[in-house]
Amino acid sequence: MKTYVIGLDYGSDSVRAVLIDTQNGAELASEVHWYARWKAQQYCNASINQFRQHPLDHIEGLEHTIKSVVSSSEVDPESIVGICIDTTGSSPLPITATGEAVALTAGFEENPNAMMVLWKDHTAIQEANEINELARSWGGEDYTKYEGGIYSSEWFWAKILHIARTDKAVKEAAHTWMEHCDYITYLISDHDDLESFKRSRCAAGHKAMWHESWGGLPSEEFLSQLDPYLGSLRGNLYNETFTSDRVAGNLNEAWATKLGLTTKTVIAVGTFDAHSGAVGAKVDEHALVRVMGTSTCDIMVSSPDVIGANTVKGICGQVDGSVIPGYIGLEAGQSAFGDVLAWFKDVLAWPVQNLVMRSSILSDDQKKALQDEIDANFIRTLAAQAENIPLSDAVPVALDWVNGRRTPDANQELKSAMSGISLGTKAPHIFKALVNAICFGSKMIVDRFQDEGVKINTVIGIGGVARKSPFIMQTLANVLNMPIKVAESDQAPALGAAIYAAVAAGVYPNVIEASKVMGSDFEAEYFPQADNVDKYEDIMQAYKHLGAFVETTVKSNKK
Repeated sequence: MKTYVIGLDYGSDSVRAVLIDTQNGAELASEVHWYARWKAQQYCNASINQFRQHPLDHIEGLEHTIKSVVSSSEVDPESIVGICIDTTGSSPLPITATGEAVALTAGFEENPNAMMVLWKDHTAIQEANEINELARSWGGEDYTKYEGGIYSSEWFWAKILHIARTDKAVKEAAHTWMEHCDYITYLISDHDDLESFKRSRCAAGHKAMWHESWGGLPSEEFLSQLDPYLGSLRGNLYNETFTSDRVAGNLNEAWATKLGLTTKTVIAVGTFDAHSGAVGAKVDEHALVRVMGTSTCDIMVSSPDVIGANTVKGICGQVDGSVIPGYIGLEAGQSAFGDVLAWFKDVLAWPVQNLVMRSSILSDDQKKALQDEIDANFIRTLAAQAENIPLSDAVPVALDWVNGRRTPDANQELKSAMSGISLGTKAPHIFKALVNAICFGSKMIVDRFQDEGVKINTVIGIGGVARKSPFIMQTLANVLNMPIKVAESDQAPALGAAIYAAVAAGVYPNVIEASKVMGSDFEAEYFPQADNVDKYEDIMQAYKHLGAFVETTVKSNKK
């Protein structure tokens, strides 16, 4: 009997499911669900970097997308042998002693502090600073050393500590906390014991300072010095973690009925989207996989024999088995990539939204048609005009830190800046400056890996930006001075999750073998243009100088 698997990929704005043939990786069906509450920006406050998501957005998306791919594919439910879930991260949420999300219990339905704290939420900057200070001064193990040496406000412990200090009711209602990928996996699994449930190695290692060398999570003594609550919480979390080729349980009866599946379907241990995306793109040693969307995650794998006990400074962790079991997974990334350009679009669109779309001259149908036309052509037109601006023109220099800096050397207090604006600066000049900035930020990450002895031979781009913007990809190839391949799959993270599911279900013996058969091919390759490489090197020096000035100024102004 032919067998199929489902990869469920939770992004920042939507969740998508793919139904994949295990024999060849062919996609039989796919479906996307956009989060309704998130789209309305409920529970969010961008002015204080608060970004929360209601678990109902995720649960509704789970049911809609999987039911859709099962129904439209018309395959026998008995032949769907596995499901794996990947999510953004670190995106933790509080859980009751009975395994419910606190936001789904009485009195907390509209409380943002009871929601999932999305990866891009930076309300915990102060708490992250405290973690970093204690890790260096308390006299014991430096628990940040496998996290790049700097703990981020985007991550597990900082976010939990911030919520605990902010909202006593949520703190008291939360028996434990789960990463998004663990929660959704737990929700549909028949393994309902919180204490023994298999938590994600990927999430724990990269975001919660879990490491085998100190027996799991940071010690109760260390956590209690941050706050007694964290020390007591540790006992309600976990010690062991598991890679995503392992079985977390079978689909439970309630969800099997909802989804039109059977309880024979195995549920793999959850993971993060960037790591499954790398698997979907056939990651191998010395290949840097760039998952390019609202932000970026940069994923590599290394043999334990190569990396040894070395730690790579300023990245988002190095974890045994987080990408491919048996290899060390290395993660870096930018807090904003596509978001930088989306921010600029929103700035330019202000007159349209506040004047044109409120005009009494246009009918509602005309307004809708105009809005649709603008949405379809806005970025494309900017990119086309920016691409035609010679590098010799007076293009401003910008920083890509509109949402802080993730790597190298996490600092979410940093802000973006721009220099070199004149009366001749037009919107396409600024757009080109922002594209340059996100590519320069990428180059800083590549340079850090190579400076730390991690060799990069190949760069692979996946995600919407990689597939839809030749201008950005060509600029990136010139800035990196490296060829860049683009993965053919439009859903590489979901495909990677499906690959994990196939291994967990026993279709393949390991992730490498499954990836060879089921992983994405490549649809394009961008090569550096020799006449532009030197020019970009000169512009990047200006980027570095501006960055050093802004970082120094931010520090001095805080004193």
